[in-house]
Amino acid sequence: MLIFSFYVEAQENRTQSQVTNRPAVQAKLSNADPLIDGKIIGDSFWESIEPIGDLTQIKPNIGAPASEKTVIRIAYTDKMFYVSAICYHTDPKAIVVSDSRRDADLTDDDSFLFILDTYNDTQNGFLFGTNANGMEYDAQIDNEGKGSNNTNRQQGGVIGGINLNWDADWDVKTHIGDYGWSAEFAIPLRSLRFTAGENLVWGINFERNISKTTETAYWATIPIGFDLKRLSMAGKLNGLILKNPGNFKIFPYALTQVVNNKSIVPDKTDTNFEAGMDLKYSVTPSLTVDLTYNTDFAQVEVDDEQVNLDRFNLFFPEKRPFFLENAGQFTVGSPGEVDLFFSRKIGISDNGNIIPITGGGRVSGKIGQTNVGLLSMFTDDVQSLGIDKNSYNMARVNHDFPKNRSSIGAAFINRTGLGERNDDYNHVMAVDGKWGLGQKAQITGFLAKSATPGITDSDHSYKLQFSYNWERWELRAAYTELGEGFNPEVGFLQRSAFRKPEFFIQHRWRPDNVLNLLELRPHISYRQYADFKGNLVTGYLHIDNHWVWKSGLEIHTGINYTTEGVLQDFNLSGVLVSKSTYKHNEMQLVLMTNQNKAVSLNARTIVGGYFGGDRIATTATVKARVGDKLNSSVIVNHNILNLPNGELKAIILGNRLAYSFTPRMFVQSLVQYNNRSRITSVNARFGWLQNANNGLFVVVNIVKDKDLLDLLDTQSLTLKYTRSFDLLSL
Repeated sequence: MLIFSFYVEAQENRTQSQVTNRPAVQAKLSNADPLIDGKIIGDSFWESIEPIGDLTQIKPNIGAPASEKTVIRIAYTDKMFYVSAICYHTDPKAIVVSDSRRDADLTDDDSFLFILDTYNDTQNGFLFGTNANGMEYDAQIDNEGKGSNNTNRQQGGVIGGINLNWDADWDVKTHIGDYGWSAEFAIPLRSLRFTAGENLVWGINFERNISKTTETAYWATIPIGFDLKRLSMAGKLNGLILKNPGNFKIFPYALTQVVNNKSIVPDKTDTNFEAGMDLKYSVTPSLTVDLTYNTDFAQVEVDDEQVNLDRFNLFFPEKRPFFLENAGQFTVGSPGEVDLFFSRKIGISDNGNIIPITGGGRVSGKIGQTNVGLLSMFTDDVQSLGIDKNSYNMARVNHDFPKNRSSIGAAFINRTGLGERNDDYNHVMAVDGKWGLGQKAQITGFLAKSATPGITDSDHSYKLQFSYNWERWELRAAYTELGEGFNPEVGFLQRSAFRKPEFFIQHRWRPDNVLNLLELRPHISYRQYADFKGNLVTGYLHIDNHWVWKSGLEIHTGINYTTEGVLQDFNLSGVLVSKSTYKHNEMQLVLMTNQNKAVSLNARTIVGGYFGGDRIATTATVKARVGDKLNSSVIVNHNILNLPNGELKAIILGNRLAYSFTPRMFVQSLVQYNNRSRITSVNARFGWLQNANNGLFVVVNIVKDKDLLDLLDTQSLTLKYTRSFDLLSL
């Protein structure tokens, strides 16, 4: 044990030294452009450039050199940014490519990724990656990717997160040979956001994943507990000379849609034709104007089905492309719990009905180290739903202090009804910020106040959080308060009126040759919600350990101690839950098999007490793939509740199927069944992309209510074509 302690201390000291000594590389300005074909070995363009240094493992053997050699080079012109990587592999037949769909998870593939901190603010960046089959992966990163686990795919702002739904216009080509595989990236500078000038510095880091050894390695080494998004630990790309590349594009679309509604008598078939346009203009390389007219999102995948088995609001993530670019800049609050601005409130009613968006605009980007975001959108009225025309506006600003990972910001959010009422409005004002305490700790928080006609008291909300993450320890403590009168009508509240203290403690332990374990993560967390009269509404104590093996197998074993204070009777999907205080224990088990295998499982089961009775809740996803073209996943969400006033069985079944002809041509489907609503839905999409979200889309939606043998209630077929035109090159 003494020898192991010395080993751990030596590794920690080595990590500390590596963090304080960041690697750097000089940028190479070229007058010529390489041929982007994925073939790098023997290419005179790339062989004239000095390669970047070796990569270092973070797993399975932290601090060890990568088991396979990677040769990385960088070049750029006045219009393009290029990266090449030769990923040597001693057994090319063992290269794993599991998915060719854009933005599919690359963690378990043989893959190569890099991140660019184009403002050198150590907080925000652009992430790009590919696998050996040339799949396109890109994302926007805010606040080093830190966000809330309550949200899905998009988290952002000063709170932080990763926006995987952001799709830029760029290209990558790969080649597989007896040496391994190689990749060439060509990224137009106008697809990025940066400051023009001379002798500029960008943050940069590289990651390689090697499937056969479940290995991850970085160029700029990162301690355990962090990943590529930790931009404050990235290396540096020095000596850039950048001009304004110009960016002025229009994105017109046209669609035709046939809808057959069998739920009305007689059957009614409608044929609609729509056209609209988006426009993008970069005022500077770091500040962009986006305009939209008659906005349409017909190509967006439908929401995942959910069943509400509690008293609080369900969260559905934003998926519409227009709202996703620079979405992090417009996020304020505590994501998934107290979102002061939630773009799904624009154009979607509380019941999920579509409200036509007439148009709007957005200005977003950076002026110096100050992030700026202005948004204005207009929606039409829907007389059948009693909804008037509305305008939505948001102004957001926050200033970064890169040296200490700090920032301070403010926001104003407004909804104004455009009908006849003079008192139809809602305002929210907020200030927020973060204070970095070196690399190890940070204090974050926000303070907000709403203004609604008829509400004058307790219309506030705030949160203060301290976090520490270093040397394998992760600690968090926070307090959140939501006043009884706080009403962000363009936001999302998971629950209303609460005071919430919480804490989280976790340690990551890398045992030395024990049962082939990679890592153990014992942790404990607690959160408590109380109302303003001192009544306990929810108490949740979670004690767990994550067992992670080098093979990719992961098991979580936990126990939860829960308290639910039901202050008034409520209906839980048809079963009455009586006013009372319920205290229970429950066991929790999570099983995740190696995700880079052809068949993998991710399952979570909870067994224990629930509102005076008991429940067995299981969520499982089985993924299967055939080569890199065909991917399928079966999702089962099964809940059995035995409560004092009745029994309840809630089942959601789903199947995702995707076939990629090429990385830019695909067929995807999502079939779902919900036994509580008795709805079966089918969403099938064919996409043939020109780039990013532009191209031809054919979308079929079928929604069938009640019994499976009934006729289909609603069917729709949509054909949509979107194309981009670069006005500066015409």
